[in-house]
Amino acid sequence: MLRKLIVKILGLYTKIRHYNVPANYRYFFRDTYLCQVIQWKYLISDYVIKKPYKKISFSGEFTPDLAFALPFAYWHFKNGTLLQTEGAKYTSELYFFSPEHLETFDSRTTPGNYNFETPRILYSQNYNMRKWAQVPLKEVYGNDIYRYNKPILIIANRYNMEWDGPPISFLSIALLDELINSYKAEYQIIYNRPRPENITNDNSDIYDLNEYDWIEQQHPEVLLMENMFKQNLGKARNFNHFQLMVYANAEHFISTHGGTGALASYFGGVNILLSKKGPEHYFGCFTKLYPKFSNAAVYHAKSDQDVLELAATHLKRKPLSPNQA
Repeated sequence: MLRKLIVKILGLYTKIRHYNVPANYRYFFRDTYLCQVIQWKYLISDYVIKKPYKKISFSGEFTPDLAFALPFAYWHFKNGTLLQTEGAKYTSELYFFSPEHLETFDSRTTPGNYNFETPRILYSQNYNMRKWAQVPLKEVYGNDIYRYNKPILIIANRYNMEWDGPPISFLSIALLDELINSYKAEYQIIYNRPRPENITNDNSDIYDLNEYDWIEQQHPEVLLMENMFKQNLGKARNFNHFQLMVYANAEHFISTHGGTGALASYFGGVNILLSKKGPEHYFGCFTKLYPKFSNAAVYHAKSDQDVLELAATHLKRKPLSPNQA
């Protein structure tokens, strides 16, 4: 009853204060205020008593898990107040710091995104969050196994249903061809588009771009993540663990909208992120939120041409040393 009353009050406040915000975005503003209000009840536990008590459970999609739940849990770990975490399959390596992590959920759901116990959910007008800390995935998973004579360039793609319709923000075969031809001399390119069986699925159908065989035939110098995982030289426990190990050794990424781009922003360096549509554009997530994950330089490409132009500017081409040529 009290919760409903608070929501109504915050909704009215949002409508008055943010009257000029489009109606289809206004409720995200209200949700931000609700997240802040809910945290008030933990003031004594988090800042005075400071004993392990916090149980964090998240069953939402991959992006808000990376953006809000994981850094929230890490803050509690550093604060000495984390007791337990609970998430989807294949998330134990993300929550490596948790005293007890349970992989409870077999799939990720849209309703699971609306976890107001986290500092924010989905999109926000304010990303200056308390109780949020960078998670050092790069430092934890860096290794000497996945290293090459050239610097690594990760091309992380997806080809999914978007907003109940066809794929929108993806790297087409034509675009992949141009990128690979442009940067294969300077970089060891690693291509990643996870198969459904290797990740925890959510509400988006994953389609086949038919690019794997094409890459193997036309660009055999490119390493395919799925082939690397079959070898599994680093003895990763699952594909998510494997991604962390490979990504941790990279400083250059070209990625796409969604969890693909969020994960690529967790490892510093440069991330050129293709997103052609979404509330992220209105809320400036790619410039205000994603760089917080690791201090990465994230560049938002809104078109295929933007990807090419940003790559030409930010993927620095350095002369090869004799042993690299």
